[in-house]
Amino acid sequence: MTIKRLALGLAAASFTTSATAAYADKLDDVLSESKVRCAVVLDFPPMGFRDADNNPTGLDVDVCKDLAKALGVEAEVVGVTWAERIPSLISGKTDVVIASSSDTLERAKTVGLSIPYMVTYFQALLPADSTVTKWEELKDAKVGAAVGTTYESNFLDYKAQHWQDSKGEFVTFQSENESFMAAGQGRVDATIGSDTSIANIVKSGKFGKVKLGPIAPFGKDITAFMTLREEYGWLNYLNLFINHEHRNGRLQELYGKYVGGTMPDLTTPGVYR
Repeated sequence: MTIKRLALGLAAASFTTSATAAYADKLDDVLSESKVRCAVVLDFPPMGFRDADNNPTGLDVDVCKDLAKALGVEAEVVGVTWAERIPSLISGKTDVVIASSSDTLERAKTVGLSIPYMVTYFQALLPADSTVTKWEELKDAKVGAAVGTTYESNFLDYKAQHWQDSKGEFVTFQSENESFMAAGQGRVDATIGSDTSIANIVKSGKFGKVKLGPIAPFGKDITAFMTLREEYGWLNYLNLFINHEHRNGRLQELYGKYVGGTMPDLTTPGVYR
């Protein structure tokens, strides 16, 4: 009887240990490792870019540092492309993606999305000599965008729904910089991007002679953090962190610093307040 009880006790202890291990959360990992690894797109100014000393900087980089400070851990910024954001999570290379990621239903099938932390609009970037003034004038144009971006998919969806007889061409680029350079060199009639990055590109003159184009009719681009879908405890912490950043005015402060002006309203009537 004693042997049976001992065996049962060992089995119960083993089950309890296994269950505890199974429910270990990313938040516990981050705290135990004293480091949070943030995936940030670093060719997307002013959200993410490198300064004159090649150090990561930008709005998303500062948000990562704020998150690390709140956690009491070190911030590690991992530079990724748009297409590498989700694979970096799945491979375990990063803990969270802070990279202007749209909170789409399709994306939510693969990853966990936080509450919104930022909002932008989609806009066309044009060569300086372009005569385009209205969105509809891009119907038969050669238009480009960075692969894996929401504006790539939104533009193609819009074109399929509204421009069925379009004679235009769509070109994908591996990075934001390539897409911006294509507009500056006149290799495309327009590049689609976010209004924040495009305003920065025009101001900097880094990619040649370009100018602001029309705003895309896609509505607001609400962006969120991304992490693994099953990390409920980690997502809960990220949501609370973003909530605090909104309430204390920190996100508006960063928007003013890197973009300028007042951040667009994040609320959705009847949903986000």
